[in-house]
Amino acid sequence: MRKIYFASVFITSIGINLCTQADAADTAPEIAALRSEIDRLKQHYNAEIAGLEVRLKRAEAGLEDRAAAALAQPLPTPKVATVVVNNPASTSSALNPATSLVLIGNYAALARDPAQFGLPGFALPDSVGPGVRGFSLGESELTLSANIDDKFYGSLTTSLSVEEGNTSIALEEAYFQTLALPYSLTLKGGRFFSRIGYLNEQHPHADDFVDRPLAYQVFLNTTLGDDGLQVRWLAPLDQFLEFGAEAYRGNSFPASGARGHGLGTYTAFVHWGDDLTDEWSYRLGGSYVHADAAARTTGNLPDVFDGTSELAIADMIFKWAPNGNPAQRNLKLQGEYLRRWESGQFNGGQYTGRQDGFYVQAVYQFRPRWRIGVRYDGLFADNAGSDILGTSLDALGHDPNRASVLFEFDNSEFSRLRLQYSVDNSTHETDHQLYLNYIYSLGAHGAHQF
Repeated sequence: MRKIYFASVFITSIGINLCTQADAADTAPEIAALRSEIDRLKQHYNAEIAGLEVRLKRAEAGLEDRAAAALAQPLPTPKVATVVVNNPASTSSALNPATSLVLIGNYAALARDPAQFGLPGFALPDSVGPGVRGFSLGESELTLSANIDDKFYGSLTTSLSVEEGNTSIALEEAYFQTLALPYSLTLKGGRFFSRIGYLNEQHPHADDFVDRPLAYQVFLNTTLGDDGLQVRWLAPLDQFLEFGAEAYRGNSFPASGARGHGLGTYTAFVHWGDDLTDEWSYRLGGSYVHADAAARTTGNLPDVFDGTSELAIADMIFKWAPNGNPAQRNLKLQGEYLRRWESGQFNGGQYTGRQDGFYVQAVYQFRPRWRIGVRYDGLFADNAGSDILGTSLDALGHDPNRASVLFEFDNSEFSRLRLQYSVDNSTHETDHQLYLNYIYSLGAHGAHQF
């Protein structure tokens, strides 16, 4: 209808202008010619308007037919949403948390009896070691997570494992995290993995190798996690720079007994990263842990330690991808150095010790689904005390070390098959270890850290 209106105005305007010009000319032939031109223009635009009206009626009729056909069709069965939304409070999927299930299994061929595993100079938590021979299930994980509302996010992760035919269920993480605090602050509370170092915060199924480095096994019982509170601040820079601190109850290794009225562990960390070029990027970090131990037991005897444990970690990772696109090829260079100081009483005698550990590794994706990797890790112990001779803290003049190679096929980001071979010199007797490992992820799958 707007086109009809504008056409009428246009014709009328032409008519007025032409009539004005005709009056100015004041000649009869010219007036007749102008009137003839006006009639011709009216006929032309009347035809155009009639065509537009026909097209409009056809379009309206087609729309009515399609609407009727759509109403005649049965409604589709609604599907449950399984993704975390930015503002679930305003959507129908707000009550549907994202669900993730990770299935892990192993086959291990170990030259030495794993029951004889030890690291001279180090008191080991019970769970540390090369695992069991033959087929076994790893720690399968079930995670539920979602945005609680526009200001909070929540996540719960449980692990299921089988040891000597007994199935155990453990609560790994159950925490909330803020989404919209001012000044680039983030607060996390509940039970969660510490953000110290590089490997600690990620779940083991996201690691590049089948097992964690020896230093993580000895100093952190593979992962430091406890009930507590974390605060982080992200600097408003073009580069990535964050500072953070945590306070924990102090029930988890290397702490024990929840000393300090239930505040037995403190941590602090800083992480800094940036792009070096279009193909190279990096992240560096430094972390510190203070833990109080009250009757901390290790080993089968067991050994008992009372005192303080302090740990410093330096971590680095460099990544390379052609033109910044890691889909076809990419390289990851990674390493951490850990140093621990402990002082107190070990089995009733005075003890002080400084222990160091490290690992360096490289993982190269040479084709879209194929990766190879190498890793070398080691430990050093310098312990002193009146009663450590002949105990697990006696290094016996040996520095444990291990070398590993990895061959991996990833059919997708949700399925991984890994073959790993390690030469383990944890003691004076070398152990040759072969692992075949699978990891399958079902459901929602969050992005991994840098």
